[in-house]
Amino acid sequence: MGSKLSGPGGQGGKTIEQNADINVTPFVDIMLVLLIIFMVAAPMATVSIRLDLPPATPPPPGVVKEPVYITIQDTGSIFIAAKQTTIETLTADVCEALAVATNCKEERVFVRAQPDVKYDQFMEVMNALQEDGYYKVGLLNEDIE
Repeated sequence: MGSKLSGPGGQGGKTIEQNADINVTPFVDIMLVLLIIFMVAAPMATVSIRLDLPPATPPPPGVVKEPVYITIQDTGSIFIAAKQTTIETLTADVCEALAVATNCKEERVFVRAQPDVKYDQFMEVMNALQEDGYYKVGLLNEDIE
């Protein structure tokens, strides 16, 4: 807050009026510093994520393969399509269900679990697939209404 002395015409030149204007210079200085900080920090906040996008050309018609679904039930039973399997024979049964003459570990496999499946049952299946070299695993979730 500043003060203003009156000019030579009023009450002998001795009156003092207060100036109630806001000094915005420090505010502008702080805003410019914050602007520079955000301009420098913004490029550092971006993170690159590798995405495996499908090819731009669709597969030729008639060569559509049905995906292989591994279903884990809340009782601990594991099914590949309609065939029941165990954790010991899971990877062999997955390769058989894929029916691929070449490397079946390069094909995508989908895993879905019922809502009441315990986490350790789910992770047991995931670990068995990963240990045998199945790295293209998709997880499915059905909406529960």
